[in-house]
Amino acid sequence: MNIVVLGAQWGDEGKGKIVDLLTPSFSIVARYQGGHNAGHTVYVGGRKFVLRLIPSGILHPGTTCVIGNGVVLDPQALFEEIAQLREVGVEVDGRLVISDRAHLILPYHRERDVFAETQRGERKIGTTSRGIGPAYEDKIGRRGIRVGDLGDPCPTVPVADRVREQVAARNRLLGGTPLAWEPVYEQLVTAWERLRPWVRDVSVFLAEARRAGRHALYEGAQGTMLDIDHGTYPYVTSSNGTAGGVCTGLGVGPGAIDGVIGVTKAYTTRVGDGPMPTELLEDTGERLRKAGNEFGAVTGRPRRCGWFDAVVVRHAARVNGLDVLALTKLDVLDGFEILRICTGYRLGDRTLTEFPAQLGIVATAEPIYEELPGWAMPVAGVRDYAALPVETRRYVERIETVTGVPAAILSTGSDRHDTIVREGSDIGAWLRRG
Repeated sequence: MNIVVLGAQWGDEGKGKIVDLLTPSFSIVARYQGGHNAGHTVYVGGRKFVLRLIPSGILHPGTTCVIGNGVVLDPQALFEEIAQLREVGVEVDGRLVISDRAHLILPYHRERDVFAETQRGERKIGTTSRGIGPAYEDKIGRRGIRVGDLGDPCPTVPVADRVREQVAARNRLLGGTPLAWEPVYEQLVTAWERLRPWVRDVSVFLAEARRAGRHALYEGAQGTMLDIDHGTYPYVTSSNGTAGGVCTGLGVGPGAIDGVIGVTKAYTTRVGDGPMPTELLEDTGERLRKAGNEFGAVTGRPRRCGWFDAVVVRHAARVNGLDVLALTKLDVLDGFEILRICTGYRLGDRTLTEFPAQLGIVATAEPIYEELPGWAMPVAGVRDYAALPVETRRYVERIETVTGVPAAILSTGSDRHDTIVREGSDIGAWLRRG
């Protein structure tokens, strides 16, 4: 079995924990899009790990971790992450594979990112300012530099010339103190010496692994509602975090995907600007933020919090072909007397049950809520579905009904073991095999 784990909301759903949980059943974990704007947090034995580029499976010895061509790679960010892992005894040598077709993030991409966000003023996107968007712009504009280009023995246009051209374009656009191209190029030469042992054709690697009977877990970054095509455009990331991104971002065919897990919180959060229909702007939203420690793993920015939005998750279920949900942070709802689930939007005399493309509608539509009783007994750390309060089980089962997707995994705490895998699910079979 080869499965996809991706976000079914606006990112930050807890994908890192779910990937870490499932990794023992797979020999390969592969990232297919995004960059170091991702922040996959994993807790093991009380220790916190934040992974930005390297797949969350790296914490399991013997697992091969792959960075696909759909990822944009900042070499310095990668080296820093590797150094942090080595400090705690996690080694990547012999376990890391990087696509020779992955595009590079260079210093001028970060500068352009900051400049573009400043120019937008009140209409800013809320980017992480790490150069992700500009690197993808250069990729689509056919002026990007790929990892494999650094080792091309007979390039059509030498990398040095391409760097010089891009730095000159940066200087014309941004003005101010000009950036010298030579240090940027020298940084790439040095980076290539470190990257070279890990670089290969990822499409070929995964095809060979599949023929050898090795199982792969495909790890997405961000979430469905941040997908460049299917999210709340333009308040989105610059890549395809949906299931379709697996094929283009790793060079595998649709037949290489056997199942898709959508990770969703038991409520809704969002970082950055853009409409969020169930956002809570009063005390309840602040209570969710504090209870869930809702601050970005990469930026530290406070997340906007709201009730569970089934319209969003139904949208994610359809565009990704979700087989099951992994429902995280159930324990954050401990102590709430009343819980709400948004089942649709009201716009004048119309009822919308599918997520609209037009942001004006999303911003003005009124959520239609169902109310359910909360639970008094804490569920934090509970690891058996039958041991959950009846109100918790009813809440989970109502989410399954309104989204149309079974919740096979329930997370009741931050540690990898604070998890319930429901009986009768394929996920349980995968875990037992691992």
